Amino acid sequence: MLAAVGSLVAALWGALHLRTVLLGAVAFLFFADFLKRRRPKNYPPGPWRLPFLGNFFYLDVEKSQMAVKRHVKKYGNLVSLEVADISAVLVTGLPLIKEVLTHTDQNFMNRPMTPTRDHVFGKKGLIMSNGQIWKEQRRFTLTTLRNFGLGKKSLEERIQEEAYHLAEVIAEEKGQPFNPHFKINNAVSNIICSIIFGERFDYQDAEFQELLRLLDEVTHLEGSPVGQLYNFFPRIMEFLPGPHHTLFRDWDKLKSFVSRVIENHKRDWNPNEPRDFIDAYLKEMAQHPDKTISSFDEENLILSTLDLFFAGTETTSTTLRWGLLYMALYPEVQEKVHAEIDRVVGQGQQPSLANRESMPYTNAVIHEVLRMGNIIPLNVPREVSVDTALGGYHLPKGTMIVTNLTALHRDPTEWATPDTFNPEHFLENGQFKKRESFLPFSLGKRGCLGEQLARSELFIFFTSLLQKFTFKPPKNEKLSLKIRVGLTLSPESYRICAIPRA
Repeated sequence: MLAAVGSLVAALWGALHLRTVLLGAVAFLFFADFLKRRRPKNYPPGPWRLPFLGNFFYLDVEKSQMAVKRHVKKYGNLVSLEVADISAVLVTGLPLIKEVLTHTDQNFMNRPMTPTRDHVFGKKGLIMSNGQIWKEQRRFTLTTLRNFGLGKKSLEERIQEEAYHLAEVIAEEKGQPFNPHFKINNAVSNIICSIIFGERFDYQDAEFQELLRLLDEVTHLEGSPVGQLYNFFPRIMEFLPGPHHTLFRDWDKLKSFVSRVIENHKRDWNPNEPRDFIDAYLKEMAQHPDKTISSFDEENLILSTLDLFFAGTETTSTTLRWGLLYMALYPEVQEKVHAEIDRVVGQGQQPSLANRESMPYTNAVIHEVLRMGNIIPLNVPREVSVDTALGGYHLPKGTMIVTNLTALHRDPTEWATPDTFNPEHFLENGQFKKRESFLPFSLGKRGCLGEQLARSELFIFFTSLLQKFTFKPPKNEKLSLKIRVGLTLSPESYRICAIPRA
């Protein structure tokens, strides 16, 4: 009996002792996390954070937009947010956003390196590189884009030709419901492909359709809440199944495609007659053989080409898909666009950039699609490169900065009907009106380097499609403005009818 009682007491003591140790360990971890995450002196205020997770539960874009709005109202135009080990500050309001994006001391010029981007791109390419690599790659790319037609009539003619092909392939649907997603993707992508690869791809090309599918998948996975888990908990996620593995496999396939194109270029490359971006880059590599002092190497060629392929395809095509959706949902706006096209361009010639000045309403509609589509709501992030003061607060080196374009584009003090599609926002006395609080392409030296190309494509593609078709919802189907979350905010998959215009 005494032995049994002794054993029971020993077991209870052991269990209590183990529980004490575990509770102590958990308490220590929470305390360590508190010390690690304690806000620096004079750091922007922000919402209460959970230990280890921070503000992780704001990842749902529908909920996060509402949460962000509440936090800005409560804490002001600089709000600190944290997820796992990532410390970020949300910047709201045009004066502060302009200060960040155009800061003369370049304190906000760098891009933060997330684990996903590090895994795929390292510190190379155009979008996520910093310092000398970024300066060399961007300068070369801008020069090369100009050499291959940016801002010239030849590129405009290429866009017009592709708009003609797109209208033809849509006409084949004969007014029946169809999903415009990959048709638009193919058309838009062909413009940047003609510059970087020296060729366009047929709408029936199986390999190219697979590339577009991969590009769409990485765009969705990398920006989705589930895909973002890898950025916040990379060491854990490495050992767990999930979409991050699909994401990395897709990027590897895209890299392999670009590598094969580069190898094909090398076989008949003539440095004196560059045909495209890849040829021009190979020439630049040959002129800078010492890789210790130059960033022009094959890895940067692959990654910069991928950056151009992604940015030159995804953003413009997503905006055009929003555009067709809004036209189907706002038939009275579409009628006014039709009337202006008929008056200025007619049906006998293709729309051109020369028409844009005479088409203020159509131009205003395209700008309103950009505002409401809001495809990059928090812009591409920046990183504080040295301890910096902003808006009276101290921002330590390494802080991620996200600029709140959503609040800027939905500011009730700037826009008469901020949450409603209304082209009148960009019109004054019947003339097109530029708006300072409109930054879909960002601003400053790290703004979108393809802005001019994107604006040209949006006008010609949009006007060409509205010249030929009336876009309507399918019978007994309701179109919605629901969002598909990714690196960009795109409309959820939809079907539409393109009725040929007489």
